[in-house]
Amino acid sequence: MGVILSLEHISFTYHSEKGEIRALDDISFSVSQGEFVAIIGPSGCGKSTLLSLISGLHPVERGNIIFHGNTEKQTSTNIGYMLQKDHLFEWRTIYRNVILGPEINKSLTKEKEAEIEDMLKTYGLLEFKNKKPSELSGGMRQRAALIRTLAMEPDLLLLDEPFSALDYQTRISVADDIGTIIKKEGKTAILVTHDLSEAISLADRVIVLTKRPATVKKIIPIELSIENRTPFSSRTAPEFKEYFNLLWKELSAHEYV
Repeated sequence: MGVILSLEHISFTYHSEKGEIRALDDISFSVSQGEFVAIIGPSGCGKSTLLSLISGLHPVERGNIIFHGNTEKQTSTNIGYMLQKDHLFEWRTIYRNVILGPEINKSLTKEKEAEIEDMLKTYGLLEFKNKKPSELSGGMRQRAALIRTLAMEPDLLLLDEPFSALDYQTRISVADDIGTIIKKEGKTAILVTHDLSEAISLADRVIVLTKRPATVKKIIPIELSIENRTPFSSRTAPEFKEYFNLLWKELSAHEYV
């Protein structure tokens, strides 16, 4: 698999009237096509800032972000972004929510409509296509939000703690759903999370950041001895506890996740 994204010596400082806050310091790593990478680290260390830089929401201050071999500013058609909240519009049905992107950029062809209908059917939402978001569970809403993102055919998905607003049981179930969908669609993804179990169950590699200003402390490949790996089945792997303990130790006593 070829490299789709490279970060080279990325540093970033927030500037305000009260002074400067150095968020990131000399961050370097790459992500391969089809890979799922998780990023963990202490609260406030700059994990979400890193996603904002990759997506182009913040300009790069120092270093280079190379996407598909170039450093030009990327657009939302290249990169999909899922946040903690699903941001579905209550005045639109689920179907009209998921077609919003293609509708706005005038790419809603009959073929695109058929693709979206197929995704709704595949991921258990077709019978709810005419419902309003408030009529769906939190997990179903997140699935709808992911389909809306996938409808734009992004090359890279950025997931900023998309399950954190859900209760624990629903969170595990939805993470399994979303992770399975992303793998099935062959998408490349970067997940920011505070949950070590979530990182291990979903990711091919876990990047551990230090406290602010964040640097890359360690990159840990996740290799589990189970067949037909899914996020849920990963939690039953014999190596799971070992990875959990390893990641926990990588975070110092004062760098709580």
